[in-house]
Amino acid sequence: MKIDFISDVSCPWCAIGLHSLEAALERTRDVVDATIEFQPYELNPTMPPQGQNIVEHVAQKYGSTREQSEANRDILRARAADVGFAMPVPAHSRIYNTRDAHRLLHWAAGEGFQAELKHRLFDANFTENLNVSDPTVLADAAEKAGLNRAGAEAVLASDRFSREIQDAERMWRSRGIHSVPAILINGRHLISGGQPPEIFEQAIREIAAQA
Repeated sequence: MKIDFISDVSCPWCAIGLHSLEAALERTRDVVDATIEFQPYELNPTMPPQGQNIVEHVAQKYGSTREQSEANRDILRARAADVGFAMPVPAHSRIYNTRDAHRLLHWAAGEGFQAELKHRLFDANFTENLNVSDPTVLADAAEKAGLNRAGAEAVLASDRFSREIQDAERMWRSRGIHSVPAILINGRHLISGGQPPEIFEQAIREIAAQA
């Protein structure tokens, strides 16, 4: 089973969805042997390097009040905890530009460490509340994921893979992907959102039975 996991490093539901999907895959090892490929999708491609406060961001983008923002972050914390992921999301959290993170993930795929890097980037962004547009933070994440730090730094110091990221994002949008996470199974079956493990498990078993 091939799974395209279309997501952004700055998307909290993507982090929750990944942990949830992995829990479901662990439960369905009796019926499927799955591989996950992480596909890029920038939610805020024009975000400046300094980022934006999360409360200001959701107010500007969605019209949420401060109280609604806090309630939403409470939901995120609880859902993340349900799948074993620490997501404090304090009010001083910031949303950052993720282009370089996606370039690094593209490179990591060729090195065989894409999944490990994806987890390290989610950890850096949501658990450690770090700036995932900072080259040092990104190089640290790459090193923790098992990648060569010098190789990561060389990618970050260049513009390598920018075109590939933009082309991939255009392709996914042309195929109707307008929100993330979007989980595409075997190129045909789409599951949207950070669903609970039970929903992913049911879908995986149904798709495996059809196959």
